[in-house]
Amino acid sequence: MNKFGDLIRTKREEQEMLLRHLSAQLDMDTAMLSKIERGEKTARKEHIKQLSKIFNLDYNELISLWLADKIHLIIKDEKNGLQALEIVEKEYKNISKK
Repeated sequence: MNKFGDLIRTKREEQEMLLRHLSAQLDMDTAMLSKIERGEKTARKEHIKQLSKIFNLDYNELISLWLADKIHLIIKDEKNGLQALEIVEKEYKNISKK
């Protein structure tokens, strides 16, 4: 799963923007941005707002993709990953009701 990186790559390519140009705007190493696009690394949270502005994307949707990818990286090789997600979902719903 690499929804965040795929979206960033797609938007960058649609605007015919080079990796080095986007990485300069983000004050990030080009190699790191390439790894983010390939799903090998995750972006830092502070880059989400910048990317939403650069590509005119909804911040909430972008942060949701970023979080989903981070969660996936944590649980992807865990046998009980789905069970853990269900527990978190239940707890999150309880917190949201308060």
